Amino acid sequence: MSSRFFDRKRQKGQSSFELLITVSFGLIILIPIIVLAFIQISTSNSTLAATEAQSAASKLASVATNIGAQGYPARQLVLVQVPPGIQNVYIGTQSDSPGHEIIFVIATSGGSSYVTSYTPINVSGQLSSISVQGTYLINVSAQNSCPSAPDVSCVYMQKA
Repeated sequence: MSSRFFDRKRQKGQSSFELLITVSFGLIILIPIIVLAFIQISTSNSTLAATEAQSAASKLASVATNIGAQGYPARQLVLVQVPPGIQNVYIGTQSDSPGHEIIFVIATSGGSSYVTSYTPINVSGQLSSISVQGTYLINVSAQNSCPSAPDVSCVYMQKA
């Protein structure tokens, strides 16, 4: 009787060990696939944010060019969709002086990414308060003298 008892225990132990080995091999194969999927999703999110930021910057640059061509006192309100991960928005240059660029700084898994759009006219503005995803109304207006550089005419942008 005791030998049959130990045979049953041994068979149960062997079955449990075989199941453990099978599950372990399954996890060894599955875990790298899950890690790669998360990396791919992170990269896709960064790419999507950069694309949305490029769209917003291009929209602002296009409106600024049109307003600048009309001259003072032309103005327009623009609705801009800001993607997630925005750290800062610079109009003109990064030192808030008039320039020819609209720059969105985006946080990505690889660090900060700069998305820029060029405009042929001088632009300036204060959009550094935009650092959260959302939809913002931006006031774009032609100025005879730029607030940050009075001797230069520009198109000025600020949150409405």
